[in-house]
Amino acid sequence: VLSGCGVYDGTEIHEASAVLVHLSRGGAEVQMYAPDVPQMHVIDHSKGQPAEAESRNVLVESARIARGKISSLAKLTTADHDAVIFPGGFGAAKNLSTFAVDGKDCKVNKEVERVLKDFHKAGKPIGLCCISPVLAAKVLSGAEVTVGHEEEEGGKWPYAGTAGAIKELGAKHCVKEVTISFPAHVDTKNKVVTTPAFMCETALHHIFDGIGAMVKNVLKLTGK
Repeated sequence: VLSGCGVYDGTEIHEASAVLVHLSRGGAEVQMYAPDVPQMHVIDHSKGQPAEAESRNVLVESARIARGKISSLAKLTTADHDAVIFPGGFGAAKNLSTFAVDGKDCKVNKEVERVLKDFHKAGKPIGLCCISPVLAAKVLSGAEVTVGHEEEEGGKWPYAGTAGAIKELGAKHCVKEVTISFPAHVDTKNKVVTTPAFMCETALHHIFDGIGAMVKNVLKLTGK
């Protein structure tokens, strides 16, 4: 499930690519979805600033990553899939929810909430990375997730405050690394698998490998 195209106002592209590569390597068949809604705003990624006069659609922008093969999230049904995965990027906190603005008081897009609840009810695994675990923390009561560390540690974990918000949402936060063994947290009860990814300032290949651990555990939980 994508949230646009570009880290600051949509899906983090490297994370989406890593998810797709690891799913392909794992032999999975993939269908991509995104909500057909306007973005919260548009960021000029060359400047890191809002492009005030622009507006974009989340589904249309997500189609860039999906190479055009994408459907509206409203068409996603649990019966058709064995698992669902949400890459990160600020789009998860801006377009799939209002977390970027409202923090613990955020609202989740109604289709995103439906999908998370439906997969959870069906006992099918849910994978999330980077900032997207806040979606599960908000929607799935008592879920265990990770966004990495709970302290910034000199800038290595610049978004460490997210862990506190996750706790305020009623979820359990589990501290995880991004660069060593077992960089994914598996909530076996709820079948929720999370990994920090770009919540940490580290080399791209470490993030790629951490996402691989998340994908591998999601596929394992499908039992196929």
